[in-house]
Amino acid sequence: MKNDEIIEDISILIAEDETQLREYLEEYLKIFFKKVYVAKCGHEGYLQYVEKKPDIIISDINMPNLNGLEMVKRIRQRDEDTEIIIISAHSEEQKLLQAIELKLVTYLIKPINSLKLKELLFGLVEKLRSSKKRIYLSNNIFWDKTSYTLWNSEKQISLKEKEIMLFRLLCSKSNHAFTAEAIFYHIYKDSDKEFSEYAVTSFIKRLRAKLPENLIQNEYGIGYKIVLN
Repeated sequence: MKNDEIIEDISILIAEDETQLREYLEEYLKIFFKKVYVAKCGHEGYLQYVEKKPDIIISDINMPNLNGLEMVKRIRQRDEDTEIIIISAHSEEQKLLQAIELKLVTYLIKPINSLKLKELLFGLVEKLRSSKKRIYLSNNIFWDKTSYTLWNSEKQISLKEKEIMLFRLLCSKSNHAFTAEAIFYHIYKDSDKEFSEYAVTSFIKRLRAKLPENLIQNEYGIGYKIVLN
């Protein structure tokens, strides 16, 4: 992942009651992430979590209305997948011992080291992108293996039934080129149609019109493939 790329497919929620730190984190993270949400207290943070479903949460421990640990406990009752980082002061290390069971990524001691935070978040981005549920075809385009859907960031790319069948085939083997004949009989396996290379090339052409350029590549003399990141 390039440092100058704006990350569009991974979202972050900042829950921090200190105005100066909250505004600094928001401004800093927006250099790298397109979707950065903020909350001024634990209660607001939980509501933002429910509404926005962020991939990563950065939360202070001590906040009004609902402290960070209680907010995280509520979140963990709903899911164990959201990556959570806790911010604390040195004097709160005893409270951090209570957070072990909450399956946190780590905790950061104030003042926050920007480079350490950046390195940590970029590592989480790579982890999320390599999760079993998603196969990333480019920086922002991914194939969801659980729902058999193709996405460009938050926007779903509409695919017809046979187009979905093709993507399932292409994503079944990383960087493997499938012959036109293999594609034809995979798509039309319940049909009595005879093999037609022209039918496959026409099908690929129509599908490519829906997709970013060069997503489906033609390996000369072999067949078609998707080169995975």
